[in-house]
Amino acid sequence: MTQNPESPQIERLLKIMARLRDPVHGCEWDTAQNFGTIAPYTIEEAYEVADAIERDDMQDLKSELGDLLLQVVFHAQMAAEAGHFTFEDVARSISDKMESRHPHIFGSEDGTMTHERWEDIKAKERAQTGDVSALDGVAKALPALMRSDKLQKRAARVGFEWHDLKGPLAKLEEELEELDAANVAANDDEKLMEAGDVLFVAVNIVRRYGVDPEQALRASNSKFESRFHAMEALAKADGTDFATLSLDQQEAYWQRVKAQEKAKNPEL
Repeated sequence: MTQNPESPQIERLLKIMARLRDPVHGCEWDTAQNFGTIAPYTIEEAYEVADAIERDDMQDLKSELGDLLLQVVFHAQMAAEAGHFTFEDVARSISDKMESRHPHIFGSEDGTMTHERWEDIKAKERAQTGDVSALDGVAKALPALMRSDKLQKRAARVGFEWHDLKGPLAKLEEELEELDAANVAANDDEKLMEAGDVLFVAVNIVRRYGVDPEQALRASNSKFESRFHAMEALAKADGTDFATLSLDQQEAYWQRVKAQEKAKNPEL
């Protein structure tokens, strides 16, 4: 297996990683790593890419994409050392996949790429790799909300789906009652499961509105964080320690922040 990248910077990066992993002259930390120890860093770098995009920081995005690329190179180098595959094999694999998934662009087929057509192509790929269940191939390491969304979409493709919103809305009420009952019974294990059921149904409801639950919660987290910082700033400007205020007083600051947001953007 040989590596023959056309880009001189890619070649440079591959040589740097090979040197870092050299068992004699390499870096002690890099040579001690394996796929399992590097995986958390790979996930972290992916999130940092998403964070740079959310902040619209192109300079940071360039840097974070480099960090993420390093993770790919790191895994490929370890695989090459073990005789599994090389970086070139990784690039070839994704190139082959993209061409096969876009037959209307790279093949002889006509038409546009709809979501249904895309999922059909992916389903055929999964069948070729031995997947037998409609749920096979949904990565367990995905964030829980994202994985829930994907599992439900897969189930819906084979007909396991409520016909309308009445079903999941009624189910949400049922799950909330069961969570409350588990809380009254002080059953921690049952409470954990029922809380998960509440979130699972909430994902279904959000999904039925055509909203990505992971993006929706990220947006709400960001909004809450921004408003909370603004409340603290207002309290400080008033000569008050926000943490010492009563809930009613804190709520008053919350309403002030919302009013300021409304004044800046009447459409909110």
